Amino acid sequence: MPCKNLKIVCFSPTRTTRRILDAIAEGIGAEQLEVIDVTRSDRVPESCECAGDDLVIIGAPVYSGRIPLTAVERFKVLKSCGTPVVPVVVYGNRAYEDALVELTDLASEAGFKPFGGAAFIGEHSFSTEKTPIAVSRPDKDDLGKAREFGRFIAAKLAAGDISGVDIPGDRPYKERSPKASASPISNDDCQLCGACERVCPTAAIAVGSLVETDPDKCIFCCACVKVCAFDARKLEVPRLLEVSQWLADNFSECREPETFI
Repeated sequence: MPCKNLKIVCFSPTRTTRRILDAIAEGIGAEQLEVIDVTRSDRVPESCECAGDDLVIIGAPVYSGRIPLTAVERFKVLKSCGTPVVPVVVYGNRAYEDALVELTDLASEAGFKPFGGAAFIGEHSFSTEKTPIAVSRPDKDDLGKAREFGRFIAAKLAAGDISGVDIPGDRPYKERSPKASASPISNDDCQLCGACERVCPTAAIAVGSLVETDPDKCIFCCACVKVCAFDARKLEVPRLLEVSQWLADNFSECREPETFI
């Protein structure tokens, strides 16, 4: 059965995951495409029922080998009864560990039928000029491979084959790292434009006569840092600066996407 109705469901604060999913969708070439972007809380639907004749691609970034808790909670609006789904994770060139199997399990628990999966590489949220980590990924080659993966998905679906595949990862999943009560900060170059507030997925930032950030709501996605046109937003948490340097020093070798179909 060819793909007529395709749904993209994503959590993508820096738009990296979204770029991969869009490229996969191009490769699938469905007649109709619907995007359900749950990155911001005000865009999360009350419910999302997926029909059996739909195809769903669900994607999220990897945070320390797991799916971010914020994404996990927002994906819970999804419900299905056997809709084919392809989980996709995007990681910052170190490892995706248990994230893909976690996302696959989440989809299965919501009633979907996983029949493929993929792990792609994206520029790490902590990447800077001083600590470059997978800079400019996904690149042209990555997006080409995402489109090719989409074509494989479409061919498998057209053949009526929605059999499951083995997805790497451990159960139980690795433990989540404790969340520090900290956040990026704005310096004197800030122009109070509000861009950081608009992209924050957890509404942790409020811009008025100054920029206020709730460190307990921050998930270190660094969307606010990436979007700042004035280079005024910085992640200067000592422990995370150490992690950034470690990643830059030890994971500079270019990793390639992994697909399972």
